[in-house]
Amino acid sequence: MRLTTICLLGAALSAGLGGCSDKTNPRVVTRLNDEAALVGELPSNPLRGKVITSWVNKKNATMSTMFGNDVAVQYSRRNAEMQYPAGSVLSVVTWSQQEDPRWFGGSIPQRARTVEFVTVTGPGASSYERYEGSPLKKVASGEWAGPKERAAYLLAQRAAVMP
Repeated sequence: MRLTTICLLGAALSAGLGGCSDKTNPRVVTRLNDEAALVGELPSNPLRGKVITSWVNKKNATMSTMFGNDVAVQYSRRNAEMQYPAGSVLSVVTWSQQEDPRWFGGSIPQRARTVEFVTVTGPGASSYERYEGSPLKKVASGEWAGPKERAAYLLAQRAAVMP
């Protein structure tokens, strides 16, 4: 009985090691998604901020992620009224989507379509900047006593619940 167990264990070990090889599986080659890089004249790199929330627009085949500086992130995670304090900087990057070649049914970012910045300058006051194109260039900016439509929409986004 003991000899049979040892023989079976040895056979299983030999079969397992026999499947190992030095060759790289060509279907699993790792690569960086350089297409999703942000290239252009941005005032700062939004990808260095912390994620507040994200969303997908299936109609336009885009995915967006909202990032924030420390002031904005702390506020968004602790408050529901979304009246960001002065010094909050929110940035939203919107990418085209592409199929994920490594995950069936998944989507990953392709090229950046837009980058938007909302900076809260005081109670009810903010500035807004929008960058488009390849490379990204400023196409809109402004400062308001009350946020305009797009800035108001971005300031109203709630933080994603994270465990």
